[in-house]
Amino acid sequence: MLNSLTVTILAEDSVGYETPFLGQHGVSFLLEARSGELVRRVLVDVAQLPQPLLHNMAILDIDPTTIDAIVLTHCHYDHTQGLTEIVRAVGNRDLPVIAHPDIFRPNFETVPTLRHIGVMNSDTREAITAAGGMFFPVRDPLQLLPGLTTSGEVPRTTAYENRETNLKTIRDGRVEVDPMIDELSVYATVQGVGTVVVTGCSHAGVVNIARHARTVAGTQDSGGTGDGTRPAEGNTALAGSAQVAAIIGGFHLIEADAERIRKTVADLHTEGVGHIYAGHCTGFPAQAALYSTFGDAFTPLRTGQQFTFSQ
Repeated sequence: MLNSLTVTILAEDSVGYETPFLGQHGVSFLLEARSGELVRRVLVDVAQLPQPLLHNMAILDIDPTTIDAIVLTHCHYDHTQGLTEIVRAVGNRDLPVIAHPDIFRPNFETVPTLRHIGVMNSDTREAITAAGGMFFPVRDPLQLLPGLTTSGEVPRTTAYENRETNLKTIRDGRVEVDPMIDELSVYATVQGVGTVVVTGCSHAGVVNIARHARTVAGTQDSGGTGDGTRPAEGNTALAGSAQVAAIIGGFHLIEADAERIRKTVADLHTEGVGHIYAGHCTGFPAQAALYSTFGDAFTPLRTGQQFTFSQ
């Protein structure tokens, strides 16, 4: 397990009142994981514009050259565009770039018109490699260090999640609905806390992701005990009894109907998720429903936030 985890929101669709941060459509998270004397910094997604991302890093006094690895949660441009420039800014040869092997496939919409929304031509595998990245194409969970792992492909077990039909791909020359199997999340198991889930868009369904986290990260044995009270922003010393201590990211409920939102929120509560930090593609109706159920254990995301999880 990790001794501590700090999650910094480097990019998100919103910014706080009177802050110097720049917002953009997309997300990017910096994870600083500590296990004994070992410290690793993992960048999860890069949003879509590298300039404001690097601007926010500078404000937060984060040196890009200290990043040890990059995880891409899925192919969409608002999570991957500008990756080549970010890899170049990190400046480390053979920088691990972890993603699903299908991430470079065509991914597009046809309504109202044809629009490619996957990885752009400026961020091909060849361009990433030339900039210094080493691509790790993985379908299975991949341990980044003890207590920190990628999810691998997430099983789709709920009846109401992952119903998108507007996203398309091409296989063997045929246009097909894209089930977004390439989506990965990151699971961090912290001593005395439980598992913290970091997700980009939850195309696999946030309930599916939460359930999968319990299996992959083994949170049943995480040793989390305590009263489950809401942690203070900036020093999030969680000690709740939830199997999944927290979920951070986009929940992709922005176009969901009221029934799906209701079922999602109810199942997250039944699953015992301790705290919710949701933004980006979550949508206001879903955020309102999450707040109604989770109360002060719900926090909307904004650029520049920082959460620390430790015993």
